[in-house]
Amino acid sequence: MTLLFQLTLYLYLLATAVYVAHFLSQQKKVRAVARAILLVGGVLHTVYFVVRYVAAGHTPLTSNHEAVSFFAWSMTWAFLSFWWRYRVKNFGVFVSPLISLLMLIAAFSSQEIRPLAPALKSNWLPVHASLAIMANGFMALAFCGGVMYLLQEREIKKKKFGIFYSRLPSLEALDNLNQHCLTLGFLLLTLGIVTGSVWAKQAWGAYWQWDPKETWSLITWLIYAAILHQRLTVGWRRRRAAIMAIAGFGAVLFTLWGVTYLLGGVHSYVG
Repeated sequence: MTLLFQLTLYLYLLATAVYVAHFLSQQKKVRAVARAILLVGGVLHTVYFVVRYVAAGHTPLTSNHEAVSFFAWSMTWAFLSFWWRYRVKNFGVFVSPLISLLMLIAAFSSQEIRPLAPALKSNWLPVHASLAIMANGFMALAFCGGVMYLLQEREIKKKKFGIFYSRLPSLEALDNLNQHCLTLGFLLLTLGIVTGSVWAKQAWGAYWQWDPKETWSLITWLIYAAILHQRLTVGWRRRRAAIMAIAGFGAVLFTLWGVTYLLGGVHSYVG
């Protein structure tokens, strides 16, 4: 099982290197190789979770290693599914390093399989946890799109076109990417919070406990709700939307790690 995880990590790292090579060379064959490597990595990653599920006897989303690894898995398949429907030039060179970074964090976290805590023995575990983490995957794509937007806008404003101008999509395409990822991520996050509330009612007799993770999940939800509301009502698009997508992702990361290591609570991942 450890070997399977390591192979997946190496494939993601290799895909990142090949995506960077494509960004510099702009050869279509190199991009196709990078995409194929990422796809194989995604398939192996899926197999890894299946094997870990069989070994653990429960959904493997209860430790920092498992959560961060599933975060990377969600990003990978969100990106691949997105690419098959939309073509965003050189998106992979920004997404793949973040996937690799998440996998490196997971690699340095404890990979021990621990017994499932009594409160987590519920059919709601795979539903709630997977929805919440898949939401993070789409928010991460929006973050990458926001970074790309600011880089492209900077090139245009300078009127001295450098390496990014010809290699990045148009500002309109990046803004559409931002909206698509935010909308899907917000929908998944909403479903994650709702299913978590139903689970809390069954486990503790109340829909909401104001646990630190619950509180910060709500804060994150409100941030993204405000972004989407402002996009639809007062036209928060383009640069402002890109900046807010980047800032919102900061709230996602704090909910994932900041709460665990600074605030604690019953939702904190161990190890």
